[in-house]
Amino acid sequence: MTPLLEVRDLHVSYTAQTGDNSAAIEGVSFALAAGETLGVLGESGSGKSTLASALLRVLPANGRIEKGAVHFKGQDILLAKPGALEKIRGERIALIFQEPSQALHPGIRIEEQIGDVLAAHKGLDRYTRRRKAREILSVVFPVETERIAKSYPHQLSGGQRGRVMIAQAISCEPSLIVADEPTASLDAETQRDILSLFRTLRQQFKLALIWITHNPALLADFADRVMVLYAGRVAELGPTANVLAAPQHPYTEALLRCLPPAAGEGFANRKTKLPVIFGEAPVSIYGAGGCLFEPRCNQRMELCTKREPDMVRLSSTHEASCFKHIG
Repeated sequence: MTPLLEVRDLHVSYTAQTGDNSAAIEGVSFALAAGETLGVLGESGSGKSTLASALLRVLPANGRIEKGAVHFKGQDILLAKPGALEKIRGERIALIFQEPSQALHPGIRIEEQIGDVLAAHKGLDRYTRRRKAREILSVVFPVETERIAKSYPHQLSGGQRGRVMIAQAISCEPSLIVADEPTASLDAETQRDILSLFRTLRQQFKLALIWITHNPALLADFADRVMVLYAGRVAELGPTANVLAAPQHPYTEALLRCLPPAAGEGFANRKTKLPVIFGEAPVSIYGAGGCLFEPRCNQRMELCTKREPDMVRLSSTHEASCFKHIG
């Protein structure tokens, strides 16, 4: 079966003010089926947001896609001309940005901001846009549709602004939504509400999702597969249950060890510290010479300092880039 989205050997870099290039994504490849949810997991600086922006070619001015391919329904987005690209963005693939307060216009009412999306992609008249915007908001805000529609962003809570971003994303009924840490600044209860909403929307609109997060706990019982990024490269990729229950890369193991205990488990006392991953991710991944995680890895071997590991297929659905899997 042809995947909905297929990313092949994607490389992205940024140019500093000094003129130096810094690699942010190196050789990322994955495929996404229609209706599937892929969780993209990694700490800050791992390349998650860069990946999201690169998929739709909305990188900042100093960002550049060096090579690779992003095939969506058979069309390479990286080769698409501006007119074709604009029909893909928002209408066929929607991107939910990390911070709603920065993505929403502060001086425009919510229903008008959703109407602007409909005008850009559907060419609807003002009356039809308003009616359609109310219909979309009623899906996301079934109780407060009228109030939310007439509100400005500053009159809403963080969770409500996040839901407005979701409403914008589904307004043109896309096949794929890329959500860049949409629950990062929300409390635990609001995070659960947002995840529940996405579960409903997935079924209602037959959506495929790329869900970007630094929190593995959010992906359990939500994502079908997990792709772990470290320093712009894929460390592990496999079914969510396998990756979270039996991680096969030392970095994935370290991320999971840093999770706080589940409710009711507790610590020996309130002063007990959470585990951490010692050290820092590399600032530049050019010319590393060995495994990028080696300086922070508690399972490192001499080989890890000499060259980078290739992806090793552990099963038909699970792979990891670690020398411990090379016999």
